[in-house]
Amino acid sequence: MRNFTFCNPVRIVFGKGTIAELGKLIPKSAKVLVTYGGGTIKKIGVYDQVKAALAGVDWLEFGGIEPNPEYETLMRGVELARQSGRNFLLAVGGGSVLDGTKFMSIAIPFQGKTAWDLMEGKVPIEAALPIGCVLTLAATGSEMNRFSVISRHETGQKTAISHDKLLPAFSILDPETTYSLPPRQVSNGIVDTWMHVVEQYLTFPLDTPLQDRQAEAVLQTLLEEAPKVLADPREYNVRANLMWCATMAFNGLLSCGGQGDYSTHRIGHELTALYGIDHGQSLAVLFPAVLRHQKADKLTKLVQYGRRVFGLQGADEQVANQAIEKTEQFFHSLGMKTRLKDYNIPAADYQKIAEKLAPRGMLGERQNIGAREIVEILRLAEG
Repeated sequence: MRNFTFCNPVRIVFGKGTIAELGKLIPKSAKVLVTYGGGTIKKIGVYDQVKAALAGVDWLEFGGIEPNPEYETLMRGVELARQSGRNFLLAVGGGSVLDGTKFMSIAIPFQGKTAWDLMEGKVPIEAALPIGCVLTLAATGSEMNRFSVISRHETGQKTAISHDKLLPAFSILDPETTYSLPPRQVSNGIVDTWMHVVEQYLTFPLDTPLQDRQAEAVLQTLLEEAPKVLADPREYNVRANLMWCATMAFNGLLSCGGQGDYSTHRIGHELTALYGIDHGQSLAVLFPAVLRHQKADKLTKLVQYGRRVFGLQGADEQVANQAIEKTEQFFHSLGMKTRLKDYNIPAADYQKIAEKLAPRGMLGERQNIGAREIVEILRLAEG
């Protein structure tokens, strides 16, 4: 196992009724900006719970953060926070709201000319406002990780950053807040969680047996719980298990001593930025194609994945092929489509997609996926 450093000081407050604990978690002297998305939190009662819990706290609100948070929108929130002297941010919603709020936390104290420079790594991240989170959707793991993904419509970019200052101070996870999610969002969240696990796990052997089995446990739990949540969306224990899977999938624990392959996510971000398809939908389309393209390099772990996660038997080559088919079948069971043709993405655009990614360097755990390979993967995903 390789050397690594793991530090994750996020305080997790998990369970029903935990939104009421906000008053204990936010400093009494804080001037809070509450951020949220399109207003769903008001329809499902979460807004009223937050409002009650913030009694006696100086707070303002900023809504309208998109499912793929837009830089232009977030900068309006940054200006509001600066003008009103806010010094604490509280994200109430799913991973997109939290990702957008993370960006705001570093943009508000930023003294430079263009805050987007922080996203592109042109300037260092030196300061950030503290963030709290009330999570309403299990998917991204942003509630316990150091990542943020932001879009910029005017340039057609969707960019991810990672920094310790983006870790929330605390995250409240009440599974009951997820009851009203439509099936499409639930399926997107399960696929995103699955992908966070396999992109850390399905690479090449690095003598990390504990991390491998932790990853396999999350995947097997998703296989068990996914059909239950689709059959009964208001089953608390199922919602709780899925929420905890999403948090454990991408908080850094599974990647300790490992080597990740985030090519599916990276290419998927471009599909979302260019064509507006859901993030989870892009992952379901691309991942089987990535596995088929990279099967030889991933064979050992792909066979392990097939045997341990899906219980497959037989010769290695057979198990590897069946594992890819089983993965695709699982996505189909969630109502997800797995072909680019299902989203009317033209083959004529494949080269353009590849060229947008090329300047950022080679992808894959072996750094063997460049522009040519991206086009090949897209052709395999075409259908």
